[in-house]
Amino acid sequence: MARYRGSVCRICRRENMKLFLKGDRCYSDKCAFDRRGYAPGEHGQRRRGKPSDYGIQLREKQKVKNTYGLSEKQFRLTFKKADRQKGITGTNLLVLLERRLDNVVYRLGFANSRTQGRHFVRHNHFLVNGKRVNIPSYLVSIGDTIEVTEKSKKVQAIVDSLDAVIRRGLPPWIAVEKEKFKGEVKNFPVREDLTLPMQEQLIVELYSK
Repeated sequence: MARYRGSVCRICRRENMKLFLKGDRCYSDKCAFDRRGYAPGEHGQRRRGKPSDYGIQLREKQKVKNTYGLSEKQFRLTFKKADRQKGITGTNLLVLLERRLDNVVYRLGFANSRTQGRHFVRHNHFLVNGKRVNIPSYLVSIGDTIEVTEKSKKVQAIVDSLDAVIRRGLPPWIAVEKEKFKGEVKNFPVREDLTLPMQEQLIVELYSK
């Protein structure tokens, strides 16, 4: 699968909002968005014309896709799955993205960012219900337990991430036992639990064309 290997700070600047793609650095005075809060590139500071409806919808899709670190194909497949489910398609999409194991690992504080969470999952650092799972797109269910393997409890990056999780807080749909390096999915998230500004209806409109 193709991976984006450029500067993730450029993504935040392109979307004109902080997406917290670099973990703790985004909370520090080193954050590139805080220092250069305008679009990247030679003409980033120029005033631009009013975007079209399509342009607004596309930017919203790109923002959500980049926030969760998915490729275009992965994102489209996730949308199709959300569209087949009962309920509101936009909300279904966000819930599916939140249920990804790499995101849950990040939410629990075992990783400093979703990118790091994906890396840790790939390298067999976690057990789901006692079984090793190394698929970042694995969807957790209510009642699932996610824990760090015994050997990986000594990984300094995981320890440091757990110490820093207080800064961003835990969402109400999960719980973590810091001393045991263990977390649990209490419920699926509801729309009110997702605090990052996202207009999912614009994505639905984009894919409905």
